Amino acid sequence: MYDPIRASDEVIARLRANHPSLIDLTTGRVERLLAALGHPERRLPPVIHVAGTNGKGSTVAYMRAIAEAAGLKVHVLTSPHLVRFAERIRVAGELISDAALEALIGELEAANAGEPISFFEITTVLALEAFARTPADLCLIEVGLGGRFDATNIFEAPELCVITPVDYDHLEMLGPELSKIAWEKAGIIKQGRPVVVARQMAEGLAPILAEAESKAAPVTLMGRDAEAWEAHGRLLVQLGERLIDLPPPSLFGPHQFENAGLAAAAMALLDHPRIDEDAIARGVASAQWPARFQRLREGRLAQRAAARGADLWLDGGHNPHAGQALAQALARLTARDPRPVVLVSAMFARKDAQGFFAPFAGLTPAPAVFTTTFDSPNAAPAEEIAAAARQAGLTATAWPDVTEALTAALARPGPAPHVLICGGLHFAGEVLAMDPETWPR
Repeated sequence: MYDPIRASDEVIARLRANHPSLIDLTTGRVERLLAALGHPERRLPPVIHVAGTNGKGSTVAYMRAIAEAAGLKVHVLTSPHLVRFAERIRVAGELISDAALEALIGELEAANAGEPISFFEITTVLALEAFARTPADLCLIEVGLGGRFDATNIFEAPELCVITPVDYDHLEMLGPELSKIAWEKAGIIKQGRPVVVARQMAEGLAPILAEAESKAAPVTLMGRDAEAWEAHGRLLVQLGERLIDLPPPSLFGPHQFENAGLAAAAMALLDHPRIDEDAIARGVASAQWPARFQRLREGRLAQRAAARGADLWLDGGHNPHAGQALAQALARLTARDPRPVVLVSAMFARKDAQGFFAPFAGLTPAPAVFTTTFDSPNAAPAEEIAAAARQAGLTATAWPDVTEALTAALARPGPAPHVLICGGLHFAGEVLAMDPETWPR
């Protein structure tokens, strides 16, 4: 049985059991534990804090790759993990070790003294304590949920804040209006600290700009103060009169030009003496981030696809904005290799499945959908997801698990298809967990 926290991570399983998901829309519990530990958040290298709905992980991956191409050591906190808990915490470039985890958890449990605290909150504090103990040059912190009341929102003066595209997601916690979601994301903006903002829908942009104005925070808005676009297969980034000519992003899809452009603009504006245009170019071209239109070449599912002559892709996108980006990526893929597309999909029950599938109906021909489910009490039944796909104008059938869904997709008559497994990061993690060869490193 799959568990998003691997069974081998016994210490983490214990931590989760002791600290369930206690929702608390304040940062008070985190601040209390940080104070008990002597405020490790104040002993970090310069922090870049990243919020948004879509593209956070990819943008962080590009920024990390750019910094490391410049020879910098980088701490990184991201979420969720796909296979192993250690993916969340990268200390000076390396995934945190099991020994370090076990030692830190014991110390944090003692410091917390039995007080209420959630799994994500204690994870955040654990990461900051690990970062404070190891020298590095830069710290990249990805928001977990929202921003304003997120456990990571405890930095008084981050070096830079970055807000990626805001869209409808986590409506039960942040919504339902886009303006309310954007207000939550904008909560990471701090007094007088610069913020780089991706292109936004008008309803989402207004609260972000209002927050920045109220905090006297200098704003660089993509599409207004800076620009990034694709030209002849390359990425061009304009910052005032400065034009940076970069190679294409390492991650596939037209939306990755936007993510890489945002990251490149942010790192250029950081104005670090070692981050030059060569480092930006090498970082953009080398970033890795699993389950973001990732080509799967190893593992049992990839072998099954290869035996049919099909190519297999994996993406964790699950909301309408992600569906649009994936449809555009598939359009680009089929323009150069015009074979049919099929989707193998599963989602959490609370997601807007019809909104996610709607952009795919515009592809020619429209892809067939093979839905399934995964091992979570919050996963939607396969037939429910299939019904949503049909409402979006696609043909869809339900299958009991991902292996059977893929088998059915590959059994369709005609040319070997392009297969995209999609619908959420937890589902993507289940797919990657099937074979050690596909575990994120």
